[in-house]
Amino acid sequence: MSVTQPTPLPHAGRYAGCSAIVTGAGSGVGAALSRALVGAGAHVVLADLDEQAATRVAGTLTAGPGTARAARLDVTDAAAVATLVHEVAAEHGRLDLLFNNAGITFGGETEDLSLEQWNAIIDVNLRGVVHGVHAAYPLMVRQGSAGGRGGHIVNTASMGGLMAAGLITSYVATKHAVVGLSLALRSEAAAKGVGVTAICPSAVETPLLEKGELGRFHGRDYYLKGQGVRRALDPDLLADRALAAVAADRPLLVTPLQARLAWRLGRLSPALVARSSVGFVARQRRLQAARAARSDS
Repeated sequence: MSVTQPTPLPHAGRYAGCSAIVTGAGSGVGAALSRALVGAGAHVVLADLDEQAATRVAGTLTAGPGTARAARLDVTDAAAVATLVHEVAAEHGRLDLLFNNAGITFGGETEDLSLEQWNAIIDVNLRGVVHGVHAAYPLMVRQGSAGGRGGHIVNTASMGGLMAAGLITSYVATKHAVVGLSLALRSEAAAKGVGVTAICPSAVETPLLEKGELGRFHGRDYYLKGQGVRRALDPDLLADRALAAVAADRPLLVTPLQARLAWRLGRLSPALVARSSVGFVARQRRLQAARAARSDS
């Protein structure tokens, strides 16, 4: 097993000695966030439904300067989320950081989605965040009432939480909800010493790009072409930017540059972006049909 050597970060002092929970930490963005936090000196619990995956990632983080351990967690289980939050707070005397990062996706025509799939994505992407907030936010408020910072909640959303995107409607619905929850909670939490940040990246190089496909939908092709990028964002780069955004107490992290430009264009000219989205879906359908015809020939 290789051991990841942490790279010192300019904001590392913000995280030294902090206690943190990262959900969905067995791969992708969650694993990258865990690497960045441990490299910055935090004590991190890598929580994932796949405990073996979380354990493998934690095993690569023994070089410190922070610490890492794995825990099995189903974010759809509110009681289990609350138990882990209070367990970590008791272990370290407080909980400084909660990264609600676990997520799933489904892609394809909306009429092909089953009710079970709708319920699954709402349970993980939205209720999973709600369960984390419900467990950690009151605790952080109490910590803040003693003076100083109460803690920080970081919710992984997406560019899909800021703009409309056909063929991933269930994902977009949940991520819009996560952004709304985060910004609304932040307006309450600011006076109570608790920070809230939503992370809104474009396509990130994670297993999620290959998952949740329905029918002819091809995730990697969709996510890259739909966001006008040639290459998915490196998750470790995203993690470093996320930690910098949290250290600066920013409400939103929209990254990379192409994503910020698209978001700003959408705010300036929503009708133009709406027309563009309709055209993009039409092109994706043609590509899917052509791909299907080639595979059938």
